[in-house]
Amino acid sequence: MMISNIPNFKNLASLFLVILSFGLSAQDTKKLKYEPVLGAKPRNIIFILSDDHRYDFMGFTGAVPGLKTPNLDRIANEGAHFQNAFVSTALCSPSRASILTGQYAHTHTVVDNQAPAPKSLIYFPQYLQSAGYQTSFFGKWHMGGGDSNPRQGFDRWVSFAGQGVYYNPQINMDGKMVSYRDSAYITDVLTDLTLDWLAQRDKKKPFFVYLSHKAVHAEFRPAKRDNGIYKDIKIQYPVSMFSTARANSKKFTRGNQVDSSAHKINYKDIPSWVRAQRDSWHGVDYMYDGQTDFDSFYVDYLETLMGIDYSVGRVLKYLKDNDLDKETLVIYMGDNGFSFGEHGLIDKRHAYEESMRVPLMARSPALIKAGTKVKEMILNIDIAPTILELAGVKKPGKMEGNSFVSLMKGMPETNWRKEVFYEYYFENPFPQTPTQFAIRTDQFKFIRSHGVWDINQLYDLKNDPFELNNLIREPKFQTVAKELNTKLWDWLEKTGGLYIPLKPINERKNDHVFKSTW
Repeated sequence: MMISNIPNFKNLASLFLVILSFGLSAQDTKKLKYEPVLGAKPRNIIFILSDDHRYDFMGFTGAVPGLKTPNLDRIANEGAHFQNAFVSTALCSPSRASILTGQYAHTHTVVDNQAPAPKSLIYFPQYLQSAGYQTSFFGKWHMGGGDSNPRQGFDRWVSFAGQGVYYNPQINMDGKMVSYRDSAYITDVLTDLTLDWLAQRDKKKPFFVYLSHKAVHAEFRPAKRDNGIYKDIKIQYPVSMFSTARANSKKFTRGNQVDSSAHKINYKDIPSWVRAQRDSWHGVDYMYDGQTDFDSFYVDYLETLMGIDYSVGRVLKYLKDNDLDKETLVIYMGDNGFSFGEHGLIDKRHAYEESMRVPLMARSPALIKAGTKVKEMILNIDIAPTILELAGVKKPGKMEGNSFVSLMKGMPETNWRKEVFYEYYFENPFPQTPTQFAIRTDQFKFIRSHGVWDINQLYDLKNDPFELNNLIREPKFQTVAKELNTKLWDWLEKTGGLYIPLKPINERKNDHVFKSTW
């Protein structure tokens, strides 16, 4: 498998792979001490991470009539679908750091998209290397800085600066920059490089692949083959999209508007910052400062998502063609969710379901029974200890997540968590979203907005899944609010989170209201 559509760089990319296949690592990694899992047989693992893919935008969920994702559907149908998967911070860099470290954002301190990762952080692939794995990373890294230094834990490291670009990317291959042309598409390029590495790996060693896609991050651009395939799809406007609308708000008429008459909406207690955000970069009335419109945005997202599904299909085909598909574990996950009009918002960051909830599926016929559905709440900090257990490595003491291997196998975990915690820290580039702390149980969600004069939020998710009726003033829910508030602060205290991990701000404001002011 070679790089498609890029004849000028085909030989160069392959040369790097050949060199690495003979064991010349991109970096010298100090062997980490670890405690082995007795009797464990190291398993080949491929972890595929997408960007801004919300939890229900897949064909098998039925949330978007007409959307087809056959390869993502296949992982869910032939393996396990984790129906309640969340991130502890719904933002690219903090979430990615949590996946790699198994720690909350206030622990690893990568709290925004500008903050560099501390050099002291240990990433779980470093333990895999110590356990004899050959490891590789392909795609978006993004945790602060744009330097070309390969990151710890990977024998093969292929990435790009920041968000990267969809077409004709410049790729960093273990510190060497390679420029692509001829309309090379980033999702395809990363998949090509991944399959090349798999084909040339040392077949005597177990492997771990981290395929980290740019897609489907805004601003969305689909592969040319997918351009226009959803141009006639009926757009779904969520029930809360118009809850923050005013008389002069934009009108949306192309899609289906959910009938809100059956839902109780507490208009009085919608936070002011949520209402104000409707007219911001992340609001449906002024999205991206007016550079696009909601309906086009919706269609572009779906078409860009097709590249991800195609990539997953190619990976599964490679495994099948090379007799690796039964034993190899393939995990698919989104780095955070994404709002499409809920509460008048787009994007993520906030603690609403569409933001903090993510798709998570896993497939390995030798390990997972087809059609497994896991209802327990899983967090991004659980990925590292889960992969390590399957590699024969016990969870290191600094990791705050837990392995969900038993749940993946369909075995009950009586002591599994009963709530998940959420944190988001104010960012200078996007001041419309305040610092957020939240706790979510199977039934309730309590959200505190920190540093603003505004109302907090409490929702009964079983009776109000769209988070329309803020119960924070209701007398009969005061005990619930107090209990959740106590648990939230107890979590922050026990995990060392009773501080805001500030990072220097060295640029002017960029929002359209106070732009260019300090």
